[in-house]
Amino acid sequence: MNTVETLNWAIMVSRWGRNAKDVIMAYSHGELERSHIKLLIYETEPCGAADAAKLVGIKTQRILRKDYDSREAYQRRLLDELKYFKIDYVLLLSFKYVIKKELLNAFPNRIINIHPSLFPSFLGTHTAIQEALDYGVRVSGLTTHIIDEEVDRGTILCQEVVKIKEKDTFESIYPKFGKKGKKIVLDTIALIEKKYFKINNQK
Repeated sequence: MNTVETLNWAIMVSRWGRNAKDVIMAYSHGELERSHIKLLIYETEPCGAADAAKLVGIKTQRILRKDYDSREAYQRRLLDELKYFKIDYVLLLSFKYVIKKELLNAFPNRIINIHPSLFPSFLGTHTAIQEALDYGVRVSGLTTHIIDEEVDRGTILCQEVVKIKEKDTFESIYPKFGKKGKKIVLDTIALIEKKYFKINNQK
C-alpha cells in the first residue's frame, strides 16, 4: 500500500453516478483531508461522475463488462487498472457487479460499498428503497461496508438514517437518499483515513 501521507482512491460506477459525482466535486473543493481520488472507472454513458472527474482532472477509464468473455476476465482488467494507478482503496458507488475472489484478494478489506438500507435490512437487492416503501417501514437509510465474499455483508463502517413519511413515494424519498449519500461517503473516507494513519503511526 501507499506509504506517504495520503491515500489513493478509485471509484467504480455502473450507472450515472450521482453519489460519485457529489464526492468528486467535494474532493475538488478540498473536503478530503488525506485522500486523493486518482481514478474513476465507469460503464454507462452519459455518466455524470465521469463528466465531473474529467472536469477536475481525475483519470477516467470506461470499461464495459460486455467486452469480456467472463466476469473474471472483466475484473482482471479492473485489477490491472487499479494496480497501474497504485490505488489503496476502492469505492463502489452504484456498481452493479459482484466482486470476485481475485479482486477481493488483491484489496483485502479495502473495497467499500454503499447500500441503500440500514443493515441488516433489505439486503441482496437492487431495489432496497422501493422494498422499504412497500414494507411500510418508517426508518431506512444507507450503510457503507467493507466488501467480502458474501453479497451485502462485511464490516459496517457508517450508517445514515432516512426517515420515511406515510405519504412518501420513491420519487419523493430518493432525493433524501442522494443527499445523505454524499455525507456518508465523505464520513466513510474520513473514518478510513483515521484508522489507516493511526495504525501506521503506531508501527
